Order: sequence, then C-alpha cells, then structure tokens
Amino acid sequence: MQRNLRFSIDRGGTFTDVFAEIPDGHGGSHQRVLKLLSEDPSNYQDAPQEGIRRLLEEITGTAHPRSHPVDTSRIATIRMGTTVATNALLERKGERCALVTSKGFRDLLHIGNQSRPEIFDLEIRVPDLLYDEVVEVDEQVILPLGDDPKEKRNGLKAKQNGNFEQQGKIVTGLTGESVCIRQAPNVDAVRDALQEVINKGITSLAIVLKHSFIFPDHEEAVGRVAQQLGFTQISLSSKVMQMVKMVPRGFTAAADAYLTPCIFRYIHTFQQGFDAGLKDVQLAFMQSDGGLSQVDLFSGHKAILSGPAGGYVGYALTTKWPGADTTKMEIIGFDMGGTSTDVSRYAGSYEHVFESTTAGVTIQAPQLDINTVAAGGGSRLFHRSGVLQVGPESAGAHPGPVCYRKGGFAAVTDANLVLGRILPEFFPKIFGQSEDQPLDGEAAHKALQELTDDINQHAGPSQGPKSVDEVAQGFIKVANEAMCRPIRALTQMRGYNVANHVLSCFGGAGGQHACAIARSLGMRTIFVHRYSGVLSAVGIGLADMVAERQKPKATVLTRGTQTQLKHELEELEREAAGQLQDQGFHPNQVGSEQFLNLRYEGTDVAVMTTCTDASTFAEAFEQSYRREFGFILEGRKISVDDMRVRASGRAIPLPDAGELTRDPGALPKAAAKTSVYFETGGRQTTHAYHLQKLRPGHRIEGPAILLDQISTIVVEPQCTAVVTPNTDIKIEVHAEENKETLATTCDPIQLAIFSHRFMGIAEQMGRALQRTSISVNIKERLDFSCAMFGPDGSLVANAPHLPVHLGAMSEAVRFQLHYWTEGDGKEHGLKEGEVLVSNHPQLAGGSHLPDITVITPVFDHGRIVFFVASRGHHQDVGGTTPGSMPPNSQSLAEEGAAILAFKLVENGKFQERGITNLLKAPSKAGKHISGTRALTDNLSDLKAQVAANNKGTQLVGELIQEYSLDVVQAYMQYIQDHAEKSVRQMLKAFSEDHGLKEVDTVSAEDQMDDGSAIRLAVTINRKEGSAVFDFEGTDPEIIGNLNAPPAVSRSAIIYTLRCMVPEDIPLNQGCLKPIDIRIPPSSLLCPGPGAAVVGGNVLTSQRVTDVVLKAFLAASASQGCMNNFTFGDAQLGYYETIAGGAGAGPSWHGRSGVHTHMTNTRITDPEIYERRFPVVLHEFSLRHGSGGAGKFNGGDGVVREVEFLRPMTACVLSERRATRPFGLCGGQPALSGKNFLIRQEGGADRRISIGGKVTIELQAGDRIRIETPGGGGYGSMSKEQVEEQQEVQSNKRRKIQHEQGYPRASGSVSHWQAAQVTA
Repeated sequence: MQRNLRFSIDRGGTFTDVFAEIPDGHGGSHQRVLKLLSEDPSNYQDAPQEGIRRLLEEITGTAHPRSHPVDTSRIATIRMGTTVATNALLERKGERCALVTSKGFRDLLHIGNQSRPEIFDLEIRVPDLLYDEVVEVDEQVILPLGDDPKEKRNGLKAKQNGNFEQQGKIVTGLTGESVCIRQAPNVDAVRDALQEVINKGITSLAIVLKHSFIFPDHEEAVGRVAQQLGFTQISLSSKVMQMVKMVPRGFTAAADAYLTPCIFRYIHTFQQGFDAGLKDVQLAFMQSDGGLSQVDLFSGHKAILSGPAGGYVGYALTTKWPGADTTKMEIIGFDMGGTSTDVSRYAGSYEHVFESTTAGVTIQAPQLDINTVAAGGGSRLFHRSGVLQVGPESAGAHPGPVCYRKGGFAAVTDANLVLGRILPEFFPKIFGQSEDQPLDGEAAHKALQELTDDINQHAGPSQGPKSVDEVAQGFIKVANEAMCRPIRALTQMRGYNVANHVLSCFGGAGGQHACAIARSLGMRTIFVHRYSGVLSAVGIGLADMVAERQKPKATVLTRGTQTQLKHELEELEREAAGQLQDQGFHPNQVGSEQFLNLRYEGTDVAVMTTCTDASTFAEAFEQSYRREFGFILEGRKISVDDMRVRASGRAIPLPDAGELTRDPGALPKAAAKTSVYFETGGRQTTHAYHLQKLRPGHRIEGPAILLDQISTIVVEPQCTAVVTPNTDIKIEVHAEENKETLATTCDPIQLAIFSHRFMGIAEQMGRALQRTSISVNIKERLDFSCAMFGPDGSLVANAPHLPVHLGAMSEAVRFQLHYWTEGDGKEHGLKEGEVLVSNHPQLAGGSHLPDITVITPVFDHGRIVFFVASRGHHQDVGGTTPGSMPPNSQSLAEEGAAILAFKLVENGKFQERGITNLLKAPSKAGKHISGTRALTDNLSDLKAQVAANNKGTQLVGELIQEYSLDVVQAYMQYIQDHAEKSVRQMLKAFSEDHGLKEVDTVSAEDQMDDGSAIRLAVTINRKEGSAVFDFEGTDPEIIGNLNAPPAVSRSAIIYTLRCMVPEDIPLNQGCLKPIDIRIPPSSLLCPGPGAAVVGGNVLTSQRVTDVVLKAFLAASASQGCMNNFTFGDAQLGYYETIAGGAGAGPSWHGRSGVHTHMTNTRITDPEIYERRFPVVLHEFSLRHGSGGAGKFNGGDGVVREVEFLRPMTACVLSERRATRPFGLCGGQPALSGKNFLIRQEGGADRRISIGGKVTIELQAGDRIRIETPGGGGYGSMSKEQVEEQQEVQSNKRRKIQHEQGYPRASGSVSHWQAAQVTA
C-alpha cells in the first residue's frame, strides 16, 4: 500500500489543529481539517495521535480503534509544531537541571543585563531561573590579543605599553585568535562536584564557560566527565549556539537542558501510539526559525516559537491572488488568539532575529521576528479612573470570558458578542460546566451594562451618558489600538510604510478585528486564507526541512578575506546540504543561503548578512545597515563575527483550489440576518453567510459576517469582500466617508486611544535614536530618554526609558522656550525646522553634563504647538577625566562642556562647527581640563538625536492631520488631568490608610556618605488630594559633586509618585500638578550655577528617591547608588553603572543584582567586555548576605572584579560606602558597599580599600573590585527568623572571606586616608 498521506499538526495550548493532504493521483491533493482539544484525558492520551487516528478513519473508511497502535501504512510524513517547550518555559515545569559555569560567574544569569522589566514597579518581578544547582569550575581563558592577532589590544605592542605578561599557555582558538589558558579545569574536582549534583537526582546539565564559543575544549572536558557520571542531557553552550555573548549563550544552553528532556519525553509518548512502521515515516518538528528539523535533531531551545512559526510560514506562502505580484508584496501577519496577538512582517524573505527574550529567558538562536502583545479575545475589560483599559490581564480559557458560563470576567469576546459580531447560534455548544451550552449573550450584556453604569457614573458634566453598545465598541477600539502599536513598530520604526502592506489575518479572533485595524493603519487590503483557522498547521506542512551550520570567526572583511570566507562558506554549505540529502532529498530539491554576521569595528551591533551574486558582502551589509539604522560608518572596518549556512529541503506547495468562475451567480441565501453595531453608523442590519456556500468571484459588500466552522470574519461598512479563485477572502478597505469629527470634550474611550498614540510617538523616537546612534552608551546600554511635551514645555508622554531624565527634561524644554522667546535669545526667536541643544544642569534644566538634550519645537501654521526632545548620555564631553565623570570634581568646569542654549540646526543646516567649538571649549579653562575626547561620536549621536526628534515631529504632525490640532491638544490636557486625578487619589488613600489628620505631615531624612543630610517633610491635604514636598533643613551645597540640580529632585518625585499610584497610568506633568515642591536655595539640592554636579545626577538622585519612599513607608532603601565605574586612556574610554540590591516592601522581598529607581541601563556582556577592552572580568556575582533582613528581605548587591592588562586611568564614583541602606518598620539595614584595589606585591595579592570616590592610575595586572550595597529589609522578624537569618548570613560571609583570602593592607589611619585619594 502506498504511503501518500501527509499530516501537519499544530499542537497549541488549548486546541490541536490537524491538516491532512491526500494526493488525488493527478499531481494535486485534497485536504482535510480537524480541530480538537489539546487535553482531553478522559477520551484520549495524545491529541495529535488522536487527530491522525480520526482522519485515517475518515479518509480510509476503516476503523482504527483507540485500543490499537495507529496504523502507519498509509502515512508518508508527520510534521508537528508544539507548545510543549513554550508551556514548560512559561509555567517553569521543565526538567530539573544544573548549571556549570566559570568560577566567579555562578550568578551571571540571575543578574543578566542587570535591567528591570518594568521601571515603575517597586516590586521587581523576574521569572525564576531554570536551574536548581550551580557548579563553578576553576578555569580561566583570556583574550590577550585584539581583532588583529599580530597586535595587542587597540594596536599597541606589548613591549610598548607595559602589558601584563600573561602566565599561561597560548593556543589558537576556532576563529584563529590566540587565547591564553591561565587555568585549565581540574577534572577530579569537577567530577566530585558533579557527583554531588547527580546524587540530588539531577541528570540534566547546562555548561557555559567564558569564551567557549572560540575555545570549547574546557566545556568539552567537563561534558566528558558528565557523560561518564551518567547525565542524560548535557547541553554545551559551544554546541548549542556557537556565538559570542556569555549571558544569552548561557540562557540558551540552560533552556536547552531544561526543555529538551521534556520534548523527547513528549516525542516518546507520541511515538508509542503508532505501530512499528513509524520508523519509515518522515517525522519532523517545526523550529522557531520557520524550518523543520528531523526528530532526532530537534532540541528545546529551538522549539520556543514552534507554533507561531507555522503561522508565519503559512501566511507568507499563501497570501496571494490572481494579479498580485508576490515578489513585491509586503505583508503583515496578524494572528489573534485568546490571550495574545502575534504580529510579524514578510516581504519576500523570512525576517529573523538572533536574540530574543521569552518568559525572562534570553534565547540566542535564529527565530522568526514575531512580536506578541497581550491583547486577545480573553483580554479583560476595565474602567479605571475615567479611562477604558483592555488587559494585560486575561480571563484565560478557565474561567474565561463571562459568556463562557463559568463565572468568568468581562473580556473582548464579551464585547464582540454584545455588538453582534459573534453569533452564538453558529458557535460550538461547548460552554458551561457540562460543556454543552451555547455562549451566554445575556450574561455578556449584563457585564457590559455594569461597566457602562460605572463609566456614566464617573462621567464629567460635559459628557453625555453612553450606551452599552458605545462602551463595548470603545473597548474594541482600545484593544485594536493596542494591537496596532506592534505593527507600527515592525513598519514605521524600521522605515517601511505600513499603508503599503497587506494585512494577512488568521487565528480564531482576528477576523472580527481586521477591518478596523487595517483602517486605523491606512492599509487597503486584507487577506484571509480559506484555512485561516488552522493556518499554523498549514504552514507547518509548507515549511522546508532545514539544516544549519555555523562557525565563529574573528577577521576583518576585505577583498582578500572575502575569497577565503567564500571557500569556508561553501564547505559549510556542503555539510548542511549533505545532511538533507541523507534524509532523502534530491540535490535539485536542496537550496541554501550563506550568511556572514557583520558589524562595524568598535560597535556591538551585528547584522546577519546575505548577498546575491550581484553584490559583495560589504555592499549587502552597508545596504542592510543603512536601511535598519539610517546611515553607514564611512571608513570604518567591517568585522566578521560568525559565518552561517542555512540549507533547505523544499516542501511540496499547497495546490490551487480552482479557477475563477466567470459567473458565480447570485449570492447564496443568508444564513442569518442580525443587528451589528459599528463605530460608523451604529446598529445596522447585517447578513451572515456560510463561507463554504460562497463561490469564487462573489463580492459581498459590508456590513456582512462570513462564517465557517472555526472562525468568523466581520466585513465592516465601506469594505468589500471578494472570494478568490482559491476560495480565500480578499477584503478591500475603502476610504472612510463622512467620518465624524471628534469632539474636544473628554471621552474615556478616546482618552485610552490617545494615551496609546502619545506613548507610541515617544517609543518610535526611542527606536529611531537607538537605530541611528553610534556610541555604546546610547545604542547598547540604552542610556537615553525620549519624550513629547506641550507648547508650555509640560511633559505629555515619555517612553519607559530612564527615570532620572523624566522630570528634568520638562525643565530643559521650558528653559529653552523662555530663553528664545522671552530671554537672551528673544532677538533670534524660534523658527520652524530649528533644533536646540543644551546640557547645563543648574541653569537649563539638565541633569549632568554628559546628558545632552536635543529639543525640537513642533509648529502648526506658524506657531509652536508641541515639543519633542531626546536626552542621551554621551561618552565624553571633556573635563578632567576620561568619561567626564570625575569622582573628585569641585566645579562644573572640571566636568566638561556646559551648553546653555544653542541652535544645533539652523536654516536647515547642522551647525557642526558651532557645536564642535562648544564641546572643545573646556580645554581653555585650565591645563588639566580637556575638551571632548570623543568628538566624532558626539557629533554622530547628536545627529541621531536630531533624527529621533524629526521622527517625533513627523508623527505628531500626522496625529494632528488625523484628528485636528484642537482635538490633539485637548486630549494632551485630558491625559495630564487623568494623571493628576490618579495622584490625588493616591495621596488621599495614603492619608486615610495611615490615620493622618486631614492636613498632616510625614517626614524622612537620610545622609550621604560625607554626612550631608537630605531632609523632607511631606504635608498632605487629604481634602484636596495635594501635598507640599518641603526639603527645608537639607544641608548646604558642598565642595564636591554630590550637588543635585532641582530638576533631578523633580525627576525623583515624579518617579516615586508614579510608582506609588496602584494603576497603570502614563507618566506626565499631571503627576506633579497636586504637588508643591520647595527646595531651599544654595542647598545640596539647589546648588549655584558653577557647582560640581556630576554625582548629583547618579548618586544623590537615588537618595532623594529613597527619602521620598521612606516618608510614605512604600519601600526600604535600595542600594542608593549607581556605582559609576569609568576607565580609559588617550585611545579609549568606557563607562558603566553597576547593579545592587533593591529594597524590600510591605509584601515583597527585594530583588538581588538589579538596577533600581533612577537608572535602568544595561551592562556589557563579559565576553564583549573582554574582546573590546584590555581587561579580564574575574567575577560578576551576587554579594550574598548583603541585603537587609526582615519579614521581607532586601536584595543582595553584586561583586564585580576587573583586571587591567595594561596601564589605565580608572575612576569610581559611588555612595553608600559609609552609610548603610536603611530598613523600614523593623527591617534591618543592608550592608554598605566597598571598593578595593588589588595589586600583586611579592607574589601575593594586596587588597587596599580605595573609598567611594577615587581616580587611580592603574598598573598592568591591577584589579578593581567593587562590592555594591544591598537593599534594606522591611518588617520585623520573629526571634526564630532572626536567629536563622543571622546564621545563614554569617555562614555566607565566612564562606566568601575564606574563598577570597585577601591579606588586608596594614598601616596608620593617615595612610588609609591617603590611599583613598592617591591610590
């Protein structure tokens, strides 16, 4: 009997879709579709197996009893996508595993890039780690050479620059680079440690050692030991993903060890249900990259997006109709499910990303670029403080929306049901406790009526009452706008016109929203495939079998090297193609693509580049780079990090269903006539048609509803649905006629819409700035902020970037507005197209000098109607030390170039000479003061800020054109009013909850390390919901750089207020309307114009935040510092801020090893760090025991120890080295931080405390060790808890001290004090 049946299966979380193809004997095929529950243990063990069994019975007419193994004699292929790995990751139900890593890095994956996911959440929530145990291996591999193997780092010869002579064995790595083995692993010690792990019942292991991507020998040695001991899953990071970056590679290896056993257990269970003939069936699984893998090569880390990848391939290969040029077609995939919506883009080739984060785990592997937004049919509906909100909470499948008859919550599905977009009589009767009831329309209407009553009750006097229909439609509109944002991100943020795309809609709920979303985005065509409800399964059937080969490189791309690279790529291609041919593919069925992972020297942003015969890799890279980032770096060398080949065994395409019928005849009789509510026109009589009764060529004018067994398509008014020859649906969206003009009175629906739109503008500005910037600080550390302001300079919306910038930027805009219209610049005024720049902290609303603000006024008919602005931390702006962060500065002049007001763009020209003179000006102030040391990067980043502002100006203009200026400015005010109302409610609630009088005061204070006090009294008026923040009593300005400009305190206050508001509101100027801020002049928080302030922005700002939160008893002190660390010389400079412990709160433990409060910048990956700079990172771990104890414990700080391979100047600017982060309500304080210089003398390490603020001239071989503070505890512990905690922390400290074993420096107090300044 011929094996000719092909099964493609998408096993989702709720439903499993099965798509079967049966050859018709004439080169075509018939298709069958089946949908069944993924979990139904009372009826079957495995849904995919059951689906195949049912379809075999249907196709063959022969019984296939469940009690017998499935007969495979007719089956040719089984292809499957599964959420087994995804669900295990989301629910943290994977295999117990252990992590093996280099000594000093046991906590590296906990720390990650040190940023927190939500900047306004005081309780920092991060998913649990994947592993249970950690084994540190005492091994060390360093990179003594730079990109050119013949030279030391940065082109300096070893003998010329005093490089530290390395002790170890020099060998050649996989890339041709030399590596130095300082310490090889002790196999016996590794064996003993792994034996302890396996004794605990753990048999899955992830191994990630530093630099193993180019020198895997140590990982392989550990792997051999693990294999000998009986570990069943061993994931070497050098095998799982052979790419630079230890953190994502480590996460990927851990995910592989955590998920692969689950995958193979599932595969084993699946295979057991078939007869012995299964061995002759081609069994393949869908990977996240859109390709299929042979079953024995499938692994967990490649399965995360298995199901969504099928949908991507499905729409990419099936969106077509007669006359459409598929070679030029641009498509947006829109897959709306129950809890979330996936959006993606296809334009002739699959768009991949090579690093993405899912459930808190960063996966380094090729994945289709699919963006997920928490808006689906089950997204819950809320009315909060006068604004409609949809999600992110979901009703889920159980209990589900109200209409599911299981006591659920009001959700998007309920709104669609109330509006008439879902017809219960045509929906499966699977609801209620007995799962045999129809959807409950009455319950849905009741739930929406309750929301409507609440909305009308809180409506203002100018707002008329809303009907249930209007409210339900409003929620749909808010949900649609939430889904539009990621589509704009995929298109507009990357330079594509969204209106030129086709919206390809699939998934169970997408057809109900497609017309409205397309219209909102200006799209004119929607495509719905005939199998849209099971398109992921169809895509899996259409996907190619793939084989990949990857190899690390470290060379510069030149004409000479390109020839050698081509030879190596061809060899990889032969290997990959050979793997597919071994699986039965004929050579003619195998195609391949060659890639080089390229980046400009001195940057970390690599672009995976392929090229055609008509171009070189260099040309293709520059073309891709220019499209993605808007520019290229002229004259900069191009480095090759990796080479990759992707070979594909081509799948059988889906045959056409038929040909266009010349005369399809009249439309069939409508299945139903119903009433549907639409935004334009209200309730309208609407005909519903069964899709299977429509014929090719039929045209259905909206409004209409198209029904099939698995989906519903709503054709809105002024849209036309056309049935294509393949019986797919193509919807033409016509220009909207007689569109109602939006009133300027506040509407809760439009308030939510404008909140999304304003925030979207700031987000797109941020994306443009990151894309077009050059420096590490902005492009990679993300040390920037973008925002939109009203015509008076008040903050309207900001993207969630750095809190320390937020309040300060408004002051900067207001100063420029005053300066150029009423102040010294009045004579010149402001003209359309001009761009302003400033950074002066005391006089112009700056934060500190490296933070340069670029401001663009937005004009409409000759007057300023908005401002957009971007602030970025520049690598250097001059001053006494590289990086412009001098620890001991005593005046602003020592900190770099101070710009009060300058027109950066004037008369349409970028004023390069003028800004260059300003940035170089500090060199005239004194012989020890330099102008900028990074002029080229300064100019490039300033141009990037101008480009970001131009993007914001364009988007604001489009918004005004869409709605009118009066409406946009009205909602700007309403959004600020909403924030004001939320803050007033929070203040009233705090006053009541803490038993305060109607007008009463709470207070707090804290000291800086030098004893300077910050004192705050907050007087709350409960009746008005207002407060006075009075810093009277704060100590005077100091001779030092801890002085903080007033704008910094405003940033801290607006940030803390936003954190304490319990609901999700946009942060804007309205938050400060109920607040009167009083700061005494000439104080630490309001210094004179010439005072040094660089530490005020990065240190004092954190302490102001702690003091405000202390007054409100909201959270114990976090580390209270940013731990600023810079180093450099005449040729390079580097700046980083280092994480610490977060303070505990009334109901949560503080997070360890994370950036808190006023900063959220990322830290450089250890391998990138060592490749780019002449350093060795010895340790980056948690400082166990440093968090304060309490009912809720504070988070621990971190330890970061860096060795320098050549002489360098280093600066440390830190706080909380003398004072300890306080606890609250009986919670204990955390440990203060410590900074050390470790220097070898007489063959031993000498450790010298260097204090909190110091500049050091380092010798080659010196090490700097920074131990950051923890966070304070919250609440008192019982006596038993106290004793247990003391014992635990005592043991931890003894262990750490024993491991370090550093001899202390001895000497008099005067010697110690001198070391702080002159070390």
